[in-house]
Amino acid sequence: MAGRAAEPEVIWARPERSGRGPRPAYSRADIAAAAVRVADAEGLDAVSMRRVAAELGCGTMSLYNYVPRKEDLHELMVDAVAAEHELWEPSGDWRADMLRVAHQSRSLMHRHPWLPRLMSPVYGFSPNSLRYLEHCLACLDPMPGPQGTKLELIAMLNGVVTTYVSNELATAERTRSLPWSQEREDAVRSAYLMSRVASGAYPRMAAAFAEDPGPIDLEAVFERALTRVLNGFDPRH
Repeated sequence: MAGRAAEPEVIWARPERSGRGPRPAYSRADIAAAAVRVADAEGLDAVSMRRVAAELGCGTMSLYNYVPRKEDLHELMVDAVAAEHELWEPSGDWRADMLRVAHQSRSLMHRHPWLPRLMSPVYGFSPNSLRYLEHCLACLDPMPGPQGTKLELIAMLNGVVTTYVSNELATAERTRSLPWSQEREDAVRSAYLMSRVASGAYPRMAAAFAEDPGPIDLEAVFERALTRVLNGFDPRH
């Protein structure tokens, strides 16, 4: 493949465009924006060097002069959306600030539904990602403990948000594919589940449903998950 390096490299350590010649026609920001537009409209699987080149109006081989690998293209995309994080002056209440970070990340992933698939430490060290990470650490200044522990908190909180949003997106996608309403689907599945629980074969499940037979409040579950992560790092708990 054109532009494929023989050794590992970081795209941020490369010049904007390899080789000699006239001033580059496109910036990395242009390329990332085009790839994000494709992913937002058609999904991550639609993002290819050929598709992004068409979006930009250039040849596929020309694009390899700017982005050697598809993985680099993904990294540009993650960096582009990381710039959407709001970076505020820390309040002094690290728990409140980290809850705000988590809710903002959730909103970001819903704006870009392909993002959870690319939430990997491999893409966590781009310029905008580093600014976001530094902001989170600044929010955690009032929390006692080493910086490594704070990084672990950020990673764990981000993992909870990513997992939760991935489930939300998968559920929404499945709902769109159903030939009937989600309510009918839920009613049939709930009736079957309760019939199994009532059989006496699952006494612990029966006890759990007896304690809380109502519908699950997914927003409350999300808040509890975040709170439990924060409690695990809070020396007061």
